[in-house]
Amino acid sequence: MKQDLQIGQSHTLTSTVDAARTAEALAAQGEALPEVFATPFMIADLERACAALLGPLLSDGEVSVGARIEVSHTAPTPIGGQISATATFTEQVGALYWFDVVAADAAGQIGKGRIARAIVDRARLMTTAAGRA
Repeated sequence: MKQDLQIGQSHTLTSTVDAARTAEALAAQGEALPEVFATPFMIADLERACAALLGPLLSDGEVSVGARIEVSHTAPTPIGGQISATATFTEQVGALYWFDVVAADAAGQIGKGRIARAIVDRARLMTTAAGRA
């Protein structure tokens, strides 16, 4: 049964930074990137927190997808650091569900911003994607 999403409702995911989730792990040969938590992984954790809030709203055959990301990554987290990624539902504008997002480690906030997601038909999404191949 579908549930309602209430303004102010939040969800937090936690994870640990390992070598595979660092900027260095994303570097191509010859690139020098640091051994700290990479921004793409922070965004992925924040997106997953948003998606978890939308999960109860999905009907059979639906999935939520990212539509807009406005996020700053403001502090480094070393390997072994514990990360929390929190999404708080703020509003629905048309088909977009907007969330305030915050990422933190033991020393405090490492990133924040806003993310919008939409609920779409999975089959239609995959058909569209296949047409772009």
